[in-house]
Amino acid sequence: MKILRLGTRGSHLALYQARLVATKIKAAGGPDCELVIIKTSGDQLQERPLSEIGGKGLFVKEIEEALLRGEIDLAVHSSKDMSVVLPEGLGIGAVLPRVDPADVAILPAKKHKGRITVEALTKKVGKRARIGTGSVRRVAQLRAVFPGATFQNVRGNVETRLRKLDAGEYDLLVLAAAGLRRLGFGRRISARLPVNICIPAPGQGIIAVEIRSTDKMVRKAVKRINDADAAVALEAERALVAALGGGCQMPLGGLATAVGKSSLKLRAIVASPVGCEAVRAWSVRPKTQASRLGREVGETLLEAGAAEILKS
Repeated sequence: MKILRLGTRGSHLALYQARLVATKIKAAGGPDCELVIIKTSGDQLQERPLSEIGGKGLFVKEIEEALLRGEIDLAVHSSKDMSVVLPEGLGIGAVLPRVDPADVAILPAKKHKGRITVEALTKKVGKRARIGTGSVRRVAQLRAVFPGATFQNVRGNVETRLRKLDAGEYDLLVLAAAGLRRLGFGRRISARLPVNICIPAPGQGIIAVEIRSTDKMVRKAVKRINDADAAVALEAERALVAALGGGCQMPLGGLATAVGKSSLKLRAIVASPVGCEAVRAWSVRPKTQASRLGREVGETLLEAGAAEILKS
């Protein structure tokens, strides 16, 4: 079996994810993988908010183009960066087990004394905190918890963001728990934001392997590492995004979790970025109806007023 060319971004987190996939493919009896680092538009445009330059899809565009041209055999992404409508000829071949999907808050190193509650966190940072996040979704939900805060765009890899926080550019940083844990920065987490405060992005915490739909050899190699629970959760969450229009920078949170062995619960929110309005919805269906579950919750949100929020 030939060596597989695995396309990835060059950040520490992206390389960690790519190496993890390569290791799992080999351990499952598949071929070796050679990493091919591809610089994406999202990597090159570091100073502007993602909402202004096209959303998180910019982190996968060039990689998908290389996959379509046959320059690589598979690609590894954070699934929340992927469009719900993939380029024709591409598909998700496998996903890895989900790591903690929550958002977390991080205090500067000199103020971090271990894990605290969200209530204690709000008192520690004060009413006019400068919070670093480039996510419209996070801003939309966190305004209710930090009504007097100033939300400031922050870009760059995890290490860069932590360095900016510790240098005093922000009073608080909000990131995904999964990325921090994968890179060994779990000890920096000051507070975990529960789902009732901040529903994470659809796909958060799930690593996805993208392949050419017609490449049977690669499909067979990656199918061995697929995690069924993460796959069905991602299916529901991506169907939710599609039902609401499919944008990568919508103020939308969505998280599917198992209920017993055979059912799936999907919770979702669409919130106004200015924090004045939000609609929530949830539903439970069998895991075999994951796509239907996502569509159903999306339709409920739209009927409850999400369409007006998204339009504005």
